Amino acid sequence: MSVQIRPFEDADADAVVALWQLAGLVRPWNDPYRDIERKKAVQRELFLVAVDGERVVGAGMAGYDGHRGWVNYLAVHPDARRTGLGRTLMAEFEARLLALGCPKLSLQVRDGNDDALAFYAELGFTRDPAVSLGKRLIADD
Repeated sequence: MSVQIRPFEDADADAVVALWQLAGLVRPWNDPYRDIERKKAVQRELFLVAVDGERVVGAGMAGYDGHRGWVNYLAVHPDARRTGLGRTLMAEFEARLLALGCPKLSLQVRDGNDDALAFYAELGFTRDPAVSLGKRLIADD
């Protein structure tokens, strides 16, 4: 496998959404295509895909608000897991966020996703003493 990490291109949309669906990241209340359009409008350079030839095998979005960075929608195709690709994508996000002056990186993992929790623990992430709250401002339905 010869993987290249590059910024998202519009032609990647269907493959990225399919990857997110395969990885179990898509929820009925979030339209992934709308999320892609939103990301393209804000820090598009922090929307990355990993490609093996023409095939999208990894993807994720990051952002920085001046206080902390976030990573969302990080997914690696099952065929490419345990190859170091997830680690490589996270390292690329960390480097890009650090270049922006970002002092801390945060992410959220859904309850019960023990594989993701173990993955992030291996990368040095620890649980923050915080509760995640959310409020929907725009419905995607």
